[in-house]
Amino acid sequence: MKEITIDLENKSLGRGAVEVANALIGKGEIDYAPNIVPNVKVVISNLEKAKIDAKKLFGKKYYTHSGYLGSLKESTLGQMWEKDSFALFIKIVRGMLPKNKLTVERIKRIKVAK
Repeated sequence: MKEITIDLENKSLGRGAVEVANALIGKGEIDYAPNIVPNVKVVISNLEKAKIDAKKLFGKKYYTHSGYLGSLKESTLGQMWEKDSFALFIKIVRGMLPKNKLTVERIKRIKVAK
């Protein structure tokens, strides 16, 4: 299994997520096929040192709803970053991947360097 290390120090979250998504999709590989998950493991380093714009930190909002009346919950990017930065990064990368059966397999190949 090929291991790709992506350093997020002094990069914005979106730029780093694009690099991770491209590595997981495998479009840069010679044997690219849209129906095959490449044999790649992506390791993220310096996730806590990634740049986040102060305006987005408090202005960007994420919503969750359970389906019951009155259960709409709102949280900002800053709140989600404080709670679990890796889960937030996974959410960002998931939005950049194709919506198909291979998404879960691709997401499982993301790890954080210790």
